[in-house]
Amino acid sequence: MEGHICPHCRNPIFDEDALLCHFCGESLQRAGKGFLGRIRYGNNRVLWYFLAFFVLCGFVFFLVK
Repeated sequence: MEGHICPHCRNPIFDEDALLCHFCGESLQRAGKGFLGRIRYGNNRVLWYFLAFFVLCGFVFFLVK
């Protein structure tokens, strides 16, 4: 079980769904589970896939036009 350290009080939080610290009540600065949260925190591979997809779509539209 992987914990998260609160940036304010430095206590470990083991609740994976918690967005606020159980000890001090401050934000844990975690991302949401949506697309923007995945881009902002961690997985840059998702960003590169979407960037390649948009470049490929732009190239196809350029050839069709």
